[in-house]
Amino acid sequence: MKIVPAVLAERENDFFFLIKQAEAFTDYVQIDIMDGFFVPSRSFPVPALNRLKTNIDFEIHLMVKHPSAFMIQVAHPRLRKVIYHFESDVKHRDFINQLKKRGIASGLAIKPDTPLEVFRHIAGYVDTLLFMTVDPGYYGSAFKPEVISKVRETRSVFNDKVIAVDGGVSLENLPLFLDARVDYACVGSRIFESDNPGENYRQFLRRLYGLDT
Repeated sequence: MKIVPAVLAERENDFFFLIKQAEAFTDYVQIDIMDGFFVPSRSFPVPALNRLKTNIDFEIHLMVKHPSAFMIQVAHPRLRKVIYHFESDVKHRDFINQLKKRGIASGLAIKPDTPLEVFRHIAGYVDTLLFMTVDPGYYGSAFKPEVISKVRETRSVFNDKVIAVDGGVSLENLPLFLDARVDYACVGSRIFESDNPGENYRQFLRRLYGLDT
């Protein structure tokens, strides 16, 4: 299992600052994008993403109502994967094909209350399934442990998919995700909301390595 730092920022300057911090301790991050409609919060302006100068790769997590319209505005050589929400207003197969034509991997994000039988018909077409273990849109939202059973169920059906979790991940609950065979966990506030995000990230790695042994 891997730990992927998750960057969430409302202002452009904060976004650039967090990416600069991340460059010191990782080679890959997830960038959260919020439109103020799909979730109540709104992130930094879209053009800032295209202006980002960085030497690390990233994926974006689109918490937006219209993913297709958003992606028309985005172009960055370091973008490797786009994760969009099953619950958004989108033609799934068309959007997945749109990403594939651009050489970008696709991921499907699933809210805590969305059951497997609802998104199962789309899950086979994407590279990654990302389970929200909190209500999306805020740093520090409360962890919902009941999502773990859905992760286990999905793993039993889609054993070949990359499975990720996002939200409420802590040093204490890492064993739950490892035991559920999660491939990577996105961690935001518990890494970045401190004076030493690099050390926080390394604490997660040390805890993970200890569990793996």
